[in-house]
Amino acid sequence: MDVSKRVSSWSVEEVLEWVQDQFPDHMGTLQKAIIKHAISGRALLRLKEHHLELLGVEAEEQQQEILQELLLLRVQEEIDELNDICSECFDQ
Repeated sequence: MDVSKRVSSWSVEEVLEWVQDQFPDHMGTLQKAIIKHAISGRALLRLKEHHLELLGVEAEEQQQEILQELLLLRVQEEIDELNDICSECFDQ
């Protein structure tokens, strides 16, 4: 997985790599769901608690762990977006 690549540009395979790195204990359940629903980086950033339930993550503790990591990804995506905007402003 290319860490310099924006999350919103991740492929399904890159999402699988991230899940493997972050949640190896939940990989079986999540892997099947990610592949079945073709969850890309853009879709990953939009996941909410009820989506996790639909994907088979039923334990609240596991959901909270995943949601916390997703929040960090969303924040990083926002920072990357702001950096892009700022760099465009300075390039003009």
